[in-house]
Amino acid sequence: MDDALIGRFAAIVGEKYAVRAGADIVPFVSEPRGLYGGVTPLVLRPGSVDEVSRIMALATETRTPVVPQGGNTGLVGGQMPDKSGGQIVLSLSRLNRIREIDTHSNTATVDAGVILETLQQAADQADRLYPLALASQGSCEIGGNLSSNAGGVGALAYGVARDLCLGLEVVLPTGEVLDDLRKLKKDNTGYDLKDLFIGAEGTLGVITAAVVKLFPKPKGREMAWIGLASPEAALALFGRANEAAGAGLTMFELAHRTPLEFAALHLPSPPCPIPLDYEWYVLMEISSGRSGEDARALIESILESALEDGVIEDAAIAANLSQARDFWQLRENLPEAQKPEGASIKHDISVPVAAIPAFIVRAAKAVESVSPGARVCCFGHMGDGNLHYNVSQPVGANPEAFLALYKPMNHAVHDVVRAMDGSISAEHGIGVLKRDELIATAPPVAIDLMRRIKSSFDPAGIMNPGKVI
Repeated sequence: MDDALIGRFAAIVGEKYAVRAGADIVPFVSEPRGLYGGVTPLVLRPGSVDEVSRIMALATETRTPVVPQGGNTGLVGGQMPDKSGGQIVLSLSRLNRIREIDTHSNTATVDAGVILETLQQAADQADRLYPLALASQGSCEIGGNLSSNAGGVGALAYGVARDLCLGLEVVLPTGEVLDDLRKLKKDNTGYDLKDLFIGAEGTLGVITAAVVKLFPKPKGREMAWIGLASPEAALALFGRANEAAGAGLTMFELAHRTPLEFAALHLPSPPCPIPLDYEWYVLMEISSGRSGEDARALIESILESALEDGVIEDAAIAANLSQARDFWQLRENLPEAQKPEGASIKHDISVPVAAIPAFIVRAAKAVESVSPGARVCCFGHMGDGNLHYNVSQPVGANPEAFLALYKPMNHAVHDVVRAMDGSISAEHGIGVLKRDELIATAPPVAIDLMRRIKSSFDPAGIMNPGKVI
């Protein structure tokens, strides 16, 4: 890309917000897992929708590829430029205004660069709940959450990012602005255009703002760590809790003992409140719209009956809010706890909830066939069928040699997923990591439709090229 063109782009946002220096660019071209380092001559940080519009119009005019980026917390490389040096990064982080919180409509209208935790706190101050909750919530941004259709622990009760969105503002590749910031829960006026952009990972347009749903804050929340013998027991507990609590079952996380042992060994995180003597664990939350006493009575009733019937083996209920935060922190630290154990191959999968026990058995055999002695670190959102089925290298193995098995391991595990009518990407997206596998394994008609949509919205092919499709 020549200096004159770089200058034209930089003039739109001003030199202060046109990042060119190597050291300043580094945070925008490296991602959390270190798998996809990119190269770019320019990072643009617009401060208004008009500036985004002018950037995209110039990009279309000059056929310049643009990579939209939020908080850069994505795990599949969807937010990274390639290594050609011909793509510019469009950071939305300066579009960070909460435009409105409407407690009558139970909505928030926010810019794409608003950090998830900031929105959670603003909703809390208005006595409302924004239920999307992710490990990266201190740095990920709403636009990125929607572009990747993020899931997280709140999906069981409230749905994923798509379910929480009522309207969008999007800048198209041409620079045109689609203003669809509506608060309506009922609207049957033609195609639902916003759903095309949610989960599209910036390949169709640039999300610049959204209207998202808020909910009344629960009056009471109770959380417990539970020890069990098997995934079958966890499934039985889930059925009991779901029947007893209904929508009040707001978290049901499953974890194998291995990642909890890694956390105890390597991290200064809060310890597990029950002994690491059990093969499987569940972190369960019960919420109540009436009172804390109501939530407490309900979780105690569920656990007492499960213990009496031999469904569970042990449990500890958080004594106070501080301990509940510790319970949650332990669950969130499980991915980090894997790092000191060497190389890891990740899978973000979903299968029908009832199929989880069978998947765990079959996937373990698949892992062993690819890398004997590899250690499965399975944890995730059992309540909505989403597991992070990660595989750590065998003890003493060479990390590079193990990572060379990335594709065979993915294929082996994903073959099990597909055989059970599951998804190879539950909440992380496709990006670069899973693009080729998606194209190779998805129904040809689906791939053809995606390509036709892509070419219709982005005939110049400048929107986040090489991602998803």
